Amino acid sequence: MAAPRPSAPPLALCLGGMDPSGGAGLLRDVLTLSELGCQPLAVSLAETLQNGLACLRIEPPALDPVQRLETLAPHLGGRWGLKLSLCALEARDFRRLCATLRHLAPPLRIWDPILAPTAGVGLHDGADLRRMAADLLPMGGWVVSPNRGEAAAFAGLPPEAIREAPVEVLATPWLEAGARAVWLKGGHAAGDLVQDVWITRDGIQPLEVAPRLAGERRGTGCLLSATWLGLRLQGVDDVSAALESARRLRARWDIAFSPGGVGRAMFAPQPALLETP
Repeated sequence: MAAPRPSAPPLALCLGGMDPSGGAGLLRDVLTLSELGCQPLAVSLAETLQNGLACLRIEPPALDPVQRLETLAPHLGGRWGLKLSLCALEARDFRRLCATLRHLAPPLRIWDPILAPTAGVGLHDGADLRRMAADLLPMGGWVVSPNRGEAAAFAGLPPEAIREAPVEVLATPWLEAGARAVWLKGGHAAGDLVQDVWITRDGIQPLEVAPRLAGERRGTGCLLSATWLGLRLQGVDDVSAALESARRLRARWDIAFSPGGVGRAMFAPQPALLETP
């Protein structure tokens, strides 16, 4: 009798920027989702000159990402989800991308709205994010995972609001634009403690409080949102996936490294992490 065939892993489609060093962007997404037992697929929305020191340049991809996405469409069935992050497309091409996503209707979808890499050149401002949201969020179902700086820019607030603005002030504009939920990351708040918050139209749910860890790490936003998607694809609910994503980030904080001993530290690859809460 033939051995039973293993079930197919869930598919995680990542749309974002290519950081050649792997500290952030699509390579970080692929590493993270593979650890969680998912099959990653990736389409570049931005090409960068980037390493652990800084991002020097960001350009749109040479190949049309909409055509690439349409080429992947036959694979997208069963358990699958989508992560959207750094995007350097012109407004017209982003609208084309959104039209294709509406047709594909990913069952799970998370947008990590990036203004700029942590060090180096910028890309977007709050007005850019609002224009993207107007095309993207009305299709429904999106979880948005900004940090406080991105949320403040989206709300049109001054830079000093990043640390002190109330959670509802930072989250409400995303909900009004059509987001299903806002996972507001707390790393940019003032103080020695960090706390994420999960916000929907039904209310505000503060997540775990944790001590602020020393030093900086590259790709924390990428790691968190990709982990959330991987856990959701493995059957974990929204809030539990956000909690577990933050726990896993903290658990691997001290084993980060800098390739060649140069630049800011990034997260080391991990063996398969299939255990879920």
